[in-house]
Amino acid sequence: MMWYALDVTCEAAAREAVEYALMEAGARGTELTGADVTADEVTATDVTGAGVARVAAYFDAPPDDEQVRAALSDALRIYGLAPGVVRDMQSRDVAERDWLAEWKKNWQPVAVGERLIIAPPWSEVHDTPGRIVLRIEPGMAFGTGTHETTRLCLAAIEKHFDGGSFLDVGTGTGILAIAAAKLHPRAHVEACDIDSDAITIAHENALLNHVSERVNFRVGTVEDDAFSVDCVCANLTADEIMLLLPTLVGASCGRLILSGILETQAEAVLARMREIGIDECEVTSEGEWVALTV
Repeated sequence: MMWYALDVTCEAAAREAVEYALMEAGARGTELTGADVTADEVTATDVTGAGVARVAAYFDAPPDDEQVRAALSDALRIYGLAPGVVRDMQSRDVAERDWLAEWKKNWQPVAVGERLIIAPPWSEVHDTPGRIVLRIEPGMAFGTGTHETTRLCLAAIEKHFDGGSFLDVGTGTGILAIAAAKLHPRAHVEACDIDSDAITIAHENALLNHVSERVNFRVGTVEDDAFSVDCVCANLTADEIMLLLPTLVGASCGRLILSGILETQAEAVLARMREIGIDECEVTSEGEWVALTV
């Protein structure tokens, strides 16, 4: 099988945004091929002297340039970065054997909180007392357990969701909904996403984790729901959260978990929460990301 690679050179600070954008543009996986290169190592065209990163993204069809550039533009806006942080993009053909096995080696099981382990389907995970293993196929949609926002949400679900009803808004791979279902087998779990491909992927992951009959995945938004649940989790972006906040609050009759928020965006989200009458919430952080739990 022939694969198609897109090599993106960017400022080191933009690496995460670029990886996110490439996945949104349909990449099946990304690989860091040159990280935090020093100013002495960059080409003469790098006039800023900033360190650069080189990200390779792998596609199973030739990437659509317009789709990639649109995804990059959106991601850089979300992360508060200027378009100029992306320096160069080059495409190439690559045989599957050149990258897939090596790429899989980088996906190792990740322990999250006190009770969860996130693992790719091919990894061997020995029985760990008190831990629940979630099998998630990486490289398909946002939310594999390796990103800080996903881990923050999983830890908050483990801590604050005691069972009952649960809604995952913007489910992606379905990891948060699947975690809720496995932590509380009697829970009523709903999950929505506006991307039909993400819902397909979430269904596949639910089957992989033997919870497909206990999670209702659907294409749509939280605004389509006319009921309230015990816990709402929304791992989106700060802009989306602020826009949907009144609806998200209205959908929750218990806990509301919000993430996808950069530290630099947290105060704006908190200010919006105060506007609608929420004065207190729990703030947790990892890296440059925060989660807010009401």
